[in-house]
Amino acid sequence: MISIQQMHYLVVLSEERHFQRASDRCFVTQPTLSMQIKKAEELLGYSIFDRATNPLELTSFGKELIKICREVLHEVDKIKILRQKMEGKYKERIRLGIIPTISAYLIPSLFPIWQKIMENIQVEIEEMKTIELLEALENKTIDLAILAGPISHPKWRTIPLYTEEIKAYFPGLLPNKLTTSFLDLQHPWLLNKGNCLRTQMMHFCSISNELEFDQWNYAGGNIEMLMKMVDINGGYTLVPSNYQLPDKQKKDVHRIFSSINNESPAREIIAVLPNRSVKDASIELLIREIQHKYSLEIDQNKFQLLGWE
Repeated sequence: MISIQQMHYLVVLSEERHFQRASDRCFVTQPTLSMQIKKAEELLGYSIFDRATNPLELTSFGKELIKICREVLHEVDKIKILRQKMEGKYKERIRLGIIPTISAYLIPSLFPIWQKIMENIQVEIEEMKTIELLEALENKTIDLAILAGPISHPKWRTIPLYTEEIKAYFPGLLPNKLTTSFLDLQHPWLLNKGNCLRTQMMHFCSISNELEFDQWNYAGGNIEMLMKMVDINGGYTLVPSNYQLPDKQKKDVHRIFSSINNESPAREIIAVLPNRSVKDASIELLIREIQHKYSLEIDQNKFQLLGWE
């Protein structure tokens, strides 16, 4: 049977898909890493990597094997944690992934609170797009994901955090009521592909994927930049209701109503985590603070919850 060390090498190489980068991460020479990978393949009797591809690709056997290696390494980590706890040396580490349109307001607001109530816990935060978050959960490189739902997966537990209305930034708006039929005639400024708010905006406002603009277009990486494009060029963009804006811009943020059913768009913000984790107690403490800060009762009959796919 292959060793724990070999499993670690396999997982790192599957992530880097390059022998030199993987050996650097593992703090071994490239020949040492190559030799250990080859020994693992000889012991198992199957090729794990297709060396004819560049970058390296996993074989069908390798794809299944890496999943098992991740599970084994995760269980081994539990043993290390138990020993550290017994020795009084353990400091829990929570790796949090969050989509940018939520992190922009949630992290500045809650990070000081988390630091205060979770003194002995190390929280590492990384912004990712939705698909990247789900891949990171699958690969166990994060412990918790915060994103817009819905998500359903047998391996993961989903916890509702709060519901957030989506509004339009539209300076100088004249209509008393902003409807989707009115927005059909305006230029939409969209987040770039991979951001779920882009997809939600296109669905609710019936923006076609094939949409061609009369003039050049810009797909932004953050809401602030899109708002600047609106200020300069006209049109509109969508803004989550919790997004922090200067007072002078708040008057230009308006509720949107569907021309079909008079509903306004909203998204459900959720936490997604593995069904079982040794960090459950700390993660739940972190989640409770989010719910306490942002959870508000919303009349679901007046809102259309948007999906991100």
